[in-house]
Amino acid sequence: MGNIVSIIMVILMVLLGGVPTIYITVSLPVVLCQKIYGKIKYGKSLYA
Repeated sequence: MGNIVSIIMVILMVLLGGVPTIYITVSLPVVLCQKIYGKIKYGKSLYA
């Protein structure tokens, strides 16, 4: 019984740590590409 609880806790911790990590890893390059594209095409500031 204790083993099942440990497995559930590990799965929960993987989800709580993995989902934000994947989100940051994917969203950071996307935002940078949007900023660079806006700078090249429309002359927007990179900081706004």
